Amino acid sequence: MSQPTRRSFLKSSAAAGALLTLPASTYRAALLAAQKPSESVRIACIGVGAQGRGNMGAVKKNVVAVCDVDKDRVASAAADLEKAGTKAQTFSDYRKVLESKDIDAVLISTPDHWHALPTVDACKAGKDVYTEKPLSLVVTEGRAMVKAARDNKRIVQTGSQQRSAKEFRQACELVRNGALGKIKEVKVGLPGPNWTSKAKMPVPDSDPPAALDYDFWVGPAPERKYNVNRVHYLFRFFWDYSGGQQTNFGAHHLDIAQWGLGMDESGPVAVEGSATFNKDKWFETPETAKQTFTYANGVNVLCSLGSGGYPGGVTFEGEKGTIHVNRGSISVTLNGAKVADPYKLETGDVKLYVSNGHHANWIECIKTRKPPICDVEIGHRSATVCHLGNIAIRTGKKLQWDPAKEEIVGDKEAAAMLTKEYRKPWSLG
Repeated sequence: MSQPTRRSFLKSSAAAGALLTLPASTYRAALLAAQKPSESVRIACIGVGAQGRGNMGAVKKNVVAVCDVDKDRVASAAADLEKAGTKAQTFSDYRKVLESKDIDAVLISTPDHWHALPTVDACKAGKDVYTEKPLSLVVTEGRAMVKAARDNKRIVQTGSQQRSAKEFRQACELVRNGALGKIKEVKVGLPGPNWTSKAKMPVPDSDPPAALDYDFWVGPAPERKYNVNRVHYLFRFFWDYSGGQQTNFGAHHLDIAQWGLGMDESGPVAVEGSATFNKDKWFETPETAKQTFTYANGVNVLCSLGSGGYPGGVTFEGEKGTIHVNRGSISVTLNGAKVADPYKLETGDVKLYVSNGHHANWIECIKTRKPPICDVEIGHRSATVCHLGNIAIRTGKKLQWDPAKEEIVGDKEAAAMLTKEYRKPWSLG
């Protein structure tokens, strides 16, 4: 399955437009009433590794500060900004960033286990937030992040930026307007792990580099000895810090599946799955996987991870035809004939939120106080689907899920995996 890189996608995902439809709510009213930030939104980037640098580049005209527990990364990011004419403040502790009255918003590109704490703390400090996907490490973190955003009337954008690309919006609008007739099933293809291209396997534990505050990097996760294969990009393949490609790419493609089905503020009612794992057991998350997510209307979302799975992206299959969408491409077949130009198809009365680029949408919403295209609630729901798939795989059980109560029904072992104990002194409370 060929998947464009996230960095290239960040450069090409802009789609012109404006907010068209969103249900009226007390949340919107509260946001509109909240104090607006300075005309030029002043952003601090928290986490400036590979993904963080891509995000920084997307908002560089607004960046006034950079923060990372790796001093080398902070210095490199600050140097790049200075070359572009910006003298940015530098920090190693995100809490110091949040104390600054000269910062309006934070862009969080930390490892997954470091998404919840700075997001919640930023909301409480009166900052608006962009948090990379997957929004959370566990389900209870996501709900806490939603609560913090609502309680403090903050704009929180989740970095599932495929929503800001025209091909995904067109596909979902067609599905939502009945172009395919009744949906029979949805197939989601996620890429397999790319650990072999990133690591030497195995390597012994060692002392951390002098530039890295490793204890701070570990943060709320369990204490482990430093190993080069557990940090930076490779954190994604250890349960302490992430959920593998299931959460890394599922937060994109499963998000689109939910958007197309109109279930992006809800979720499935049953989940089951199976997986294979790295034969050397060096990395913990699945090498291949298959899951079935069943929704209340009877539609199944079938998700594969790794080799031998479904085509990369999302395929909606209905009574009248199919739509396959991936980054940069959309293919529509109706009544047995391939549609020459899917963008010329009339979608219908249902018009989905149009974003003019994921980062630009966030900044615009900070100014207008309107909810962003991938609001924290949506990001939480999409991450929850990913987490449930992993829980089903790890327990080997079919799970019954109540999306309204956000509870696994009748299985205490599985339900315990909806949350995670933090290493002291860290607390989300």
